[in-house]
Amino acid sequence: MASRIGALLHRDPRLGVVDGEKSTAPDSTKSDNADAAAAYVIPSFPDPPPAQTVQMGSLVIVYEGFNKQKAVVLTPKGQYQNRYGTFLHSEWVGKEFGAKVYGRGDKGSSGGFVWLLAPTPELWTKVLPHRTQILYAPDISLVCYALELKPGNIVLESGTGSASLTHALVRAVAPTGHVFTFEFNCARAEAANEEIIAHQLAKHCTVTHRDVEQDGFPKCLEGRCDAVFLDLPGPWKVVPSAARSLRKDGVVCSFSPCIEQVQKTCEALELHGFGDTQTVELLGREYDVETRELQRNLAMQQPKLQNKWQREAKQKAKRKRSTGGGGDVDDELDESNLTKPCVVAYPRQQAQSHTGYLTFARLVPYATAEQAAAARAKGRAKRGEKSGGEVIDDEYSD
Repeated sequence: MASRIGALLHRDPRLGVVDGEKSTAPDSTKSDNADAAAAYVIPSFPDPPPAQTVQMGSLVIVYEGFNKQKAVVLTPKGQYQNRYGTFLHSEWVGKEFGAKVYGRGDKGSSGGFVWLLAPTPELWTKVLPHRTQILYAPDISLVCYALELKPGNIVLESGTGSASLTHALVRAVAPTGHVFTFEFNCARAEAANEEIIAHQLAKHCTVTHRDVEQDGFPKCLEGRCDAVFLDLPGPWKVVPSAARSLRKDGVVCSFSPCIEQVQKTCEALELHGFGDTQTVELLGREYDVETRELQRNLAMQQPKLQNKWQREAKQKAKRKRSTGGGGDVDDELDESNLTKPCVVAYPRQQAQSHTGYLTFARLVPYATAEQAAAARAKGRAKRGEKSGGEVIDDEYSD
């Protein structure tokens, strides 16, 4: 299958022949290919957008390594210093995002290099200033997926904090949607609002200082929202307001570190017309990939595990025998015939620690007793029968 796919990828559609491959088809086939090539029109594709370049005042994510990034705003006289040298901000202007730039070492020598990356919600989560505990990429991705976010949605977020999730929500609903985020701490709300304005996201996000646990969501948003996210000490207190704000079939998500919070929230969700409730916990598990010497022939004698000192002693004795120092060479097994290097992957023993529980629920459009009776009467009249279905206790809410 792989060879077939590779051939298709390198096949010229105008000629029907793989690049570098001679056709063995008869002459009639060649003439057919020539006619097809003459009639073939290469489709026109739009030109790719021009690459974004770094400008003075731009926000740049300086990438030093997998777990070493930093957010930098370029200034005319600014410098970025690290173990790789000194980097002048003025030398970064005009570079394309993704470029590798070199610094200046000590005494004018050339230093190391870093990468200039464009800011994204994922990178911003790694480099943002922590005002509170934040959600990271695994939890954020599940929240955006389970809330069924798409461009044009209206999302309510209570508990802005460091605005880690807020940036991901804005990207999910842009360019026609909007995120209304609320923070009860005035200083944190102002800091988050400044970041949203600096990142040019104010058109799609509104940060408000409001205690949602006490005052609920604004009445002007009732029945207009598609999703609600709650990151609060008492999320069950906000469930009634969230139910009023959501459209029918809307989804709510609550993030809580303690299982007691989850229990109270689930009770409140069931009481206010939510269904399909589920709680999940994400525990990532990393794998290590390395090269190991594995047994080549299981029928042969297994080599004994040896520590570093034993291996060095054995190699020293082998070198001594090879120089005529004596010893029975036949008794030694050729380890090169017993083992071979292989790339293996295995999970790490230490798993990711607990972060929090994510509870999802959907606002189910339950039918009232009057609506259910009217529907049964309409069905009886349509069928021309005297009786309809039986009354089911769960078909309408109390």
